[in-house]
Formats: sequence, structure tokens, C-alpha cells
Amino acid sequence: MDTLSFNFAGGHPAQTEQERANEQLIRELYANAEGASKNTPKFISFFSDDGYFYDVAAGKRYYGHEIGDTVDVYANAFPDMHRELYKMYFSGDMVMVELSLNGTHNGDLVLPFGVVPPTHKEIHAPCADFFHVVDGKISRFHCYVAVPVLLSDLGIFLNISAALKK
Repeated sequence: MDTLSFNFAGGHPAQTEQERANEQLIRELYANAEGASKNTPKFISFFSDDGYFYDVAAGKRYYGHEIGDTVDVYANAFPDMHRELYKMYFSGDMVMVELSLNGTHNGDLVLPFGVVPPTHKEIHAPCADFFHVVDGKISRFHCYVAVPVLLSDLGIFLNISAALKK
């Protein structure tokens, strides 16, 4: 397994020119995944040719054009999807982001184990994202969403099987 290592204690706000460039890159990436301004091809373009997005909760890595699949899934399920960025930390070529995923569940949410039809409830799911940036492109993006919080916000955490479409 490809692992990311960093010294979080050494993480700090953007200080160098490279860190500020990486911050801008990550902010642009997020902007292209927002419900109101979603641009999946642009989102994908921020990744290196061999770069990937790892949805840790789903246990799946996405490469190439499939990197945009999760952007599309969340935008369809939460048309008003917004990422609230709380803090960014930098350590070498690593960018760590503390954020939340926010939106109203007005479309089907396609999950690895089934489809959750719209609940029309709001989510405010904590998330931590870890990026490895090389030569101005994202080579690795590991996303850790607090899925229990997301499912709880939807009102289905304790009875997920009953919430799935048959």
C-alpha cells in the first residue's frame, strides 16, 4: 500500500512561495467540486497523469477520468454541496486540510453498498484531506470523511439497510 507520511507537528500555515502555490491549487480544486460551480473536467485536470483520489471510507482509489466520479456523486446527491475549509497545514510537499462537507440531500446518494434516496436533510460532515503535490499537480489525495456523522445527519445511521432502495 502506498502510504503518506508527514510530521503533523511540523505542519504550519502557508509560508513559502511553494506552499502558497499549493494552497491556491487546493482551493481551486475544491471550488471546482462545489455544487454551484462544479466543473468535473477541471477538477480532474489538477491531478498528475498517474495521480489518484483515495476515498478512504469507501476503500476505493480513483485514477484518470474516474477521479471525477465522487465529485459527480456528491453533486448529484447534494446539489448545494459546499466545503467549509477550517484549516490548512503544510509540510514539504504535503497539504493537510480540515474541513466539512455541507449540503442538502436532494438527490440519490450512490454508496458502495446501495443507493440512499433523497432524505431532504442537511449534512455537516467533518472531513480531513491529505494531498501530495508534485510540480504543481496533485499526485495523491486521501480523503477521510466522517461517514457515521454523514449518515447520522441523514437520519439513517442506525438503520441503513431500511433506507436503501431495493
